[in-house]
Amino acid sequence: MRWVPAEMSAAPPRLIYLHGFRSSPQSFKACLLAERLSALGLASRFVCPQLPASPAAAVALVLERIAPQPGDTLVGSSLGGYYATWLAERCGCRAVLLNPAVTPARDLAGWVGEQRMFHSDEPFVFERAFLDELAALEVPAPTLPQRYLLVAAKGDELLDWRDMVAKYPGVATILLEGSDHGLSDFAELIDRVLAFARLHRSPDSTSPGEQA
Repeated sequence: MRWVPAEMSAAPPRLIYLHGFRSSPQSFKACLLAERLSALGLASRFVCPQLPASPAAAVALVLERIAPQPGDTLVGSSLGGYYATWLAERCGCRAVLLNPAVTPARDLAGWVGEQRMFHSDEPFVFERAFLDELAALEVPAPTLPQRYLLVAAKGDELLDWRDMVAKYPGVATILLEGSDHGLSDFAELIDRVLAFARLHRSPDSTSPGEQA
């Protein structure tokens, strides 16, 4: 068990957003969350790092620079959801998974080589060794399902929602009939995400085991 200093465990809870593959803190979901928390007077509670291409370096950055605490909530989109699962298991915090990647070591094999970022067109190299790093971060199943909220869209054009649901049995799930991989209707879900993170009350918040 990792020792947590008392002054850190008593810190106000934060929302830590982890973007997906080729994405950045300029993700529209990250921006919407930042704007909503700012409107609630909670701007200082939002953290959204730029993650490196290396999966091992990405989780190391979060562990070392952000150090998630049990009161924090990770919000991971796509590949960020895969990272969020591993980090939540290690750090004991909650996690919201937005169309999370389930088998990225397999799914990203075709992306080895030079890629470009979505929001800046900046080039980077996704190395073949990163596939092994992804495999090393696999979590077979969540140990405490009540710490997770899954948002899965049947309209996801990149990942299969059925794989997501199968990966997270017993987890509170918001299952969207349509939508898309990027969750273009995410604005309608923000307050439910913040309610799960205990940063805002929402009458429509999902309780463990519920599907919507």
